[in-house]
Amino acid sequence: MINQSSQESNLETPDFLHIPVLGKEIITGLNIKENGHYLDVTVGGGGHSRLILEAASDTHITALDQDEDALIAAKDNLAEFENRVDFVRSNFAEYNFPRNTFDGIIADLGVSSYHLDNPERGFSFRYEAELDMRMDRRQSLNAAEIINHWDEVELADIFFKYGEERLSRRIAKRIVENRPFHTTTQLAEAISYSVPKKYRYGRIHPATRAFQGLRIAVNNELKSLEALLEKAPLALVEGGKIAIISFHSLEDRIVKHSFKESQLLKVLTKKPITAQKEEISNNPRSRSAKLRIAESVMSNE
Repeated sequence: MINQSSQESNLETPDFLHIPVLGKEIITGLNIKENGHYLDVTVGGGGHSRLILEAASDTHITALDQDEDALIAAKDNLAEFENRVDFVRSNFAEYNFPRNTFDGIIADLGVSSYHLDNPERGFSFRYEAELDMRMDRRQSLNAAEIINHWDEVELADIFFKYGEERLSRRIAKRIVENRPFHTTTQLAEAISYSVPKKYRYGRIHPATRAFQGLRIAVNNELKSLEALLEKAPLALVEGGKIAIISFHSLEDRIVKHSFKESQLLKVLTKKPITAQKEEISNNPRSRSAKLRIAESVMSNE
């Protein structure tokens, strides 16, 4: 176990609240129907699902999440809709999508405030915590395993491809020379000292991109997204909509090209929908959100 700093020891575990990013745009884009059946593959705290359930009478939600904490929070948040929600603990890449079932599918690919603000989950270097980063704590692979046991080339590839970190080789070299690492703050400090001084005190912490790349690798996020985009269109009824919110260029690029190249979908958003000033002021993390929507154009029987 790590020795917690006095700052962290005074922190309370945050609630799993889900402020739905681009909520109005999601409801408009999905064109919610009475008696419609919708699939939320990243239910989180239930924010988007609540909006769908409130948008029309007798709507039904199948709510997925691989994080047990998220499902517990969503069940509490959506308790009043008990008979209209089915909860499933699953990574959406592994979910068995039933064909021709859903009037709409939504995925919010962002890391929740709960994960970033909860020290024990090890997603952020703002607090001292064990290197974890698993969305699904049933899996064995975590951030510590990658950092302490993968070779230098593999680490550099993670930081460059998934974190878009141009100093990836320097960072990977220093990590290998100084490991093992046990905490987020230890790792962030090593990354900081591996970059030139002029980059250490900029607007973005020098460990930010490397931590993004590491999180994506731990959770196999891009491969999971590709699996979702391959299977989800088959689960839509004709005319059904799929709406995906991404938060960085790697995800958005995959969604954009998959929608465009799919023979089952018609793109409804030539350019991604982004948050307006009012929403950004109320929820700064919506600043980088990009929403793309497509419609099923044929039966998938």
